[in-house]
Amino acid sequence: MHRRQTHRWPATTALAAAAAALLAACTPGGGTAAGPGAAAGSVGATAGPAGLASPAAGRATAGITPGAAPAAPAATSPAAASRAAGRAASSPAAARPPAAPAGPAPSARPRPPARPVLAPGARRVTFVNHLSQEIWAAASPDASYPLPATGWALRPGQSVTITVPGKYNGRFWGRTGCVFHGGTGHCQTGDCDGKFQCAGWGAIPATLAEYNLDAWDNLDFYDISMVDGSNVPMYAYPTSGDAPNRVSPDGCIAAGCTTAVPCPQALQVTAAGAVVACESPCARLGGDQYCCRGQWAPRARCDPARWPVDYAAVFKKAEPYAYSYVDDDATSVYTCQGTCNYDIVFGVTPGG
Repeated sequence: MHRRQTHRWPATTALAAAAAALLAACTPGGGTAAGPGAAAGSVGATAGPAGLASPAAGRATAGITPGAAPAAPAATSPAAASRAAGRAASSPAAARPPAAPAGPAPSARPRPPARPVLAPGARRVTFVNHLSQEIWAAASPDASYPLPATGWALRPGQSVTITVPGKYNGRFWGRTGCVFHGGTGHCQTGDCDGKFQCAGWGAIPATLAEYNLDAWDNLDFYDISMVDGSNVPMYAYPTSGDAPNRVSPDGCIAAGCTTAVPCPQALQVTAAGAVVACESPCARLGGDQYCCRGQWAPRARCDPARWPVDYAAVFKKAEPYAYSYVDDDATSVYTCQGTCNYDIVFGVTPGG
């Protein structure tokens, strides 16, 4: 940026009057010459003695503040005036075109839309599909605390976030091998009576994420259950709230990480010649011992180690935080206090 030049004004009124008279005599048509401020392009100056622009007006139009040094005297001869005009015309400042008007200030970078404000007690639950197949997530309805929807489609790598009422008591699961037309169809596993939006609990076997929100003393209780079997590997963890004991974001606890269930042949569910799920021994084989009924109902006696085959160990090894049979509470129930949001992940531990 170039600093603007300033001019010193004559020291006495007499010198100013003499200079004005001489310039008037040399000006074509006998008119008076403009003062230095006007020569620099000033407008609106008031006339001073002998037709000179007043010092006050010169300062205002030339950007000079009161108290600044006086400007240089005006030219006192036609030759000097001519030389001054020539210098002004050939100076870089005179040749430079006028500056373009400043454009509008750049607008601030647009902010992403704010997330909707949750109702008191409501939670965010995010389904994440880390599998290589499409998953149709599902939820059981809760008549007392209804969900806005109970079915969602997630392509591989996709996630969907939903809002869940603060007192919701129900389950989420993933469906596989689905085909829907106009909201109805069929799924190979986890089917909801042929409906995309579930109106009840889905068909077994299905891996479940069970939730009882704000159930007692501001505590959520939640778990992953394979009591009825498993159709996809799945784990869940809180992303907020107070939960000192939790599954890690990559699906691990101290006892191990998430893997697919290596389903024993006796429990396999197939579709189109492929294994699509692993049913529980109670559902597939029946009997009081596998189902912990009758004489096997007491917890002390409902011990998978006493079963003819300890199928529960197969499920527990794949997902060590999950229910592997009906009485597997001690290592399978998790809590979270406060406003807890959750991620429910369909997938295994990376590298596992």
